Amino acid sequence: MRSEHGVSLAYGLLKTLGQSIVTGEYDGKTFPTEAELCQQYGASRTVMREAVKMLSAKGLLSSRQRQGTRIEPVDNWNMLDPDVLRWLMERPFSNKIFREFAQMRLAIEPQAAALAAEVQDKPAIAQIRDGLEGMIANTGDPEAGLQADIDFHVAILKASGNPFFWRLKPLINNALQLSIQLTNQISGHTASIAAHEAVLVAIENGDADAAKQASEAILRDSLKLIETVK
Repeated sequence: MRSEHGVSLAYGLLKTLGQSIVTGEYDGKTFPTEAELCQQYGASRTVMREAVKMLSAKGLLSSRQRQGTRIEPVDNWNMLDPDVLRWLMERPFSNKIFREFAQMRLAIEPQAAALAAEVQDKPAIAQIRDGLEGMIANTGDPEAGLQADIDFHVAILKASGNPFFWRLKPLINNALQLSIQLTNQISGHTASIAAHEAVLVAIENGDADAAKQASEAILRDSLKLIETVK
């Protein structure tokens, strides 16, 4: 049985190596051998193998006998993995990943809002309202306001009643931390309370078309902001 300490060390290496790979530290270089990594990070082979195994599961690495460990092409990375997406967004700025993430949200969240209006899961809708009220209550606290904004969007996935949308919670939650911060910085202000309230009111009223359109409006505005940065 692995000790908690060993698991903690493996996750620490997962983060360190994952960030290094995704941010391009090893571009044009041969990925270190297991022995070299163990020496560099002062880790045991068991812990290092566990970290490499987790990175392989995310599509970042592959190991073959007599060929060692190599970095996989970007096309093989699991872009839906929350860690991989967060590391991508932490790279030296390029609006490409933010734009692509906004496009993905545009394909998913308006439909989730429409479903939420149809399903009418009252407890789940109450969580959306909690998110909006948190945004209102924390207009002077950017960090708390950001979290409330994220809670609002994640709650819509839950209220959709679609378990596949809800499974996207870790991905949406982590990536929104960076993407909403970016759009707030570009616009010079936090998210529009009125625009978010329009989504909520439409959901509460059971108006699927209005909920979808209001959600699309928020996301199209975000996409326009991102596209202004080159």
